[in-house]
Amino acid sequence: MTVRQEIAAITARIAERSKPTREAYLARIDAAIEQGPHRTTLSCGNLAHGFAACGAVDKALLAADRVPNLGIITAYNDMLSAHQPFETFPALIKQAAAEAGGVAQVAGGVPAMCDGVTQGMPGMELSLFSRDVIAMAAAVGLSHNMFDAAVFLGVCDKIVPGLVIAALTFGHLPAVFIPAGPMTSGLPNDEKARVRQLYAEGKVGRAELLEAESKSYHGPGTCTFYGTANSNQMLMEIMGLHTPGSSFVNPNTTLRDALTREAAKRALAITALGNEFTPVGRMIDERSIVNGVVGLHATGGSTNHTIHLIAMAAAAGIRLTWQDISDLSDVVPLLARVYPNGLADVNHFHAAGGMGFLIRELLDAGYLHEDVKTVWGDGLRAYTIEPHLADDGTVARVPAPAVSGDPKVLATASAPFQPTGGLKVLRGNLGAAIIKTSAVKPERRIIEAPARVFHSQEELNAAFKAGELTSDFVAVVRFQGPKANGMPELHRLTTVLGVLQDRGLKVALVTDGRMSGASGKVPAAIHVTPEALDGGPIARIRNGDIIRLDAEAGTLEVMVNEAEFSAREPVVADLSGNSFGFGRELFAGMRALASRADQGASAFGEAA
Repeated sequence: MTVRQEIAAITARIAERSKPTREAYLARIDAAIEQGPHRTTLSCGNLAHGFAACGAVDKALLAADRVPNLGIITAYNDMLSAHQPFETFPALIKQAAAEAGGVAQVAGGVPAMCDGVTQGMPGMELSLFSRDVIAMAAAVGLSHNMFDAAVFLGVCDKIVPGLVIAALTFGHLPAVFIPAGPMTSGLPNDEKARVRQLYAEGKVGRAELLEAESKSYHGPGTCTFYGTANSNQMLMEIMGLHTPGSSFVNPNTTLRDALTREAAKRALAITALGNEFTPVGRMIDERSIVNGVVGLHATGGSTNHTIHLIAMAAAAGIRLTWQDISDLSDVVPLLARVYPNGLADVNHFHAAGGMGFLIRELLDAGYLHEDVKTVWGDGLRAYTIEPHLADDGTVARVPAPAVSGDPKVLATASAPFQPTGGLKVLRGNLGAAIIKTSAVKPERRIIEAPARVFHSQEELNAAFKAGELTSDFVAVVRFQGPKANGMPELHRLTTVLGVLQDRGLKVALVTDGRMSGASGKVPAAIHVTPEALDGGPIARIRNGDIIRLDAEAGTLEVMVNEAEFSAREPVVADLSGNSFGFGRELFAGMRALASRADQGASAFGEAA
């Protein structure tokens, strides 16, 4: 089926808006393709350095420049569950490359931090800009010009967007993303949330809380809720950067290893030395980006991607905006219920039919562009499958199941969980903001209440512990934007606000900070732009001002006389405590250069 008219129209306007930057980008990567990544362009001294540590066979192959060389960019570390499985991947990739007649080298490593570890800690203020650091670190690895293609090993929050930015910056090379998969299911996410709430209320102690958390996050792989990490994997598959069916296979399984070996061989098959040359900068276009946004809405994915997708698209010369994302949300149905948008985890989603079922439903209903290029070849239809292990140890694929294995987790396009996507843009006299509606009950999507202003999540939590929050209110947590303190996630507010909501209060959050894909049942207008440090209207809110958040109408207003509100002096906050410690002083330049949230919140400048 051809793509729906509304999807086609939004794609066309993105292409038209992007024309100057996209054409300039394609000209640059075409020039790089003309020069070629062939090692014969290096001097003998350069080349000798490039293969000095290789074995004799690989040295001979690289010296002759007759076989493709695969660069591995890895986010491996053995502290973080999501990235620990990558320890064994380079050996698998090198073996697969040799079997395919090529060579593979680890080109470089990139940092991978875990927002789950740094949540509410000073290190969280490095989190968003770690995306740009990752992009630069990957660029350093690929700058040696030794490679004909690259594979990228990364999973979590800022890691995958950073790697995509790097891959598209080196858009003359083919790029394949190789995931590690989610950890097996542990303590159900709703039970974990229940214990957190009991702890916040003082009804259980730290020992009980740690036991629950440890049973939830218990082994190798990504967290099993549908936050940014698993939204990343969905995006890589629906945008054609994964091999089909590889997103949600658990680590340390024979199928996962088979998928890794296959991905390496596929990367070698699509270099300029073969017959299927697929440079990633030409492969990813406006249609691929729109497919990613559609997938985000259809699965109720992470709000972080309203920032990351803009920055990722910009790396390919594509100018995506919040309005594009919001307009797509208005026409794309919600087909998945994965925690915090439901009780299931991502393993249940995969078992119910997973990405193959989802992509087929969206394709058949006209919500996706089928006529795209992927690392697997032409067309997205090849991704409407589920993977299995063949008798010979390779990957076998069968059509995705015709019927959902669990209609409470994965729905059809003809009977969705809701007719629109999970994300929406709010606009009004406070600027623009993002709200995730897929986990918020309809009766809680309109909140009008007095403002309670805070300059940190610690201030709000202290007011809660002091018993000061006893009536309806809208929590305004400001000076949390990219320029102020690096735009940390404010996930610790989720539990406190959830407790207050469960007590019968009408509560909402308005912030220029982030809440991530883990944001849940409390209505939250996040990423408010312009931010407070830039003199945005959020800096003129006072305690007691009536704020109206209307997620149905898409508005965010402070109900104050316009002349009076405009005449107020923006509040100035003391942010000196956020400027040093845990490496924050090293990121001062990035905070100063950061673009607005609706422009990608990037130290590389405006994305749109």
